[in-house]
Amino acid sequence: MTTKSGSTSALSRTHGRVIAVCSSEKKGTPKADVTEGVLEVGFGLKGDAHGGDWHRQVSLLAIEQIETMKGKGFDVGPGSFAENICTEGFDLGSISVGARLKIGETAIVEVTQIGKECHTRCAIYNKIGECIMPEQGVFAKVIEGGAVKTGDDLELEE
Repeated sequence: MTTKSGSTSALSRTHGRVIAVCSSEKKGTPKADVTEGVLEVGFGLKGDAHGGDWHRQVSLLAIEQIETMKGKGFDVGPGSFAENICTEGFDLGSISVGARLKIGETAIVEVTQIGKECHTRCAIYNKIGECIMPEQGVFAKVIEGGAVKTGDDLELEE
């Protein structure tokens, strides 16, 4: 698989990297790549509309999935599906609820949900006619806070 950085490699079950850190001021809208941010315990990405004291504080989506959508002719990129952290090289599909991921130097998130049920069609679905978050999105809560930025390592905690 060819990734955003142009390399061709198999996805890792333990290591990857952050391609984008995305945030929005309003729920149900695509997020903008803000390059860096702070993950806060009990909230999520500081300043993001989806943050709060609940189980889906942070959302993750692989650039490889976004590129699949681009291959179908959709004009999408990091943040288009309202994900907070866009990853590269990490097999998000291989993790399960309860897994912990270290992002950057200090932040740790715990996976709380894989995919989500969409009760109503979100703005992303209404714009392009398809959304991958219900099947491909990974949701987590912040266990240890810290700064996160594009280029940070992402690794599965053992």
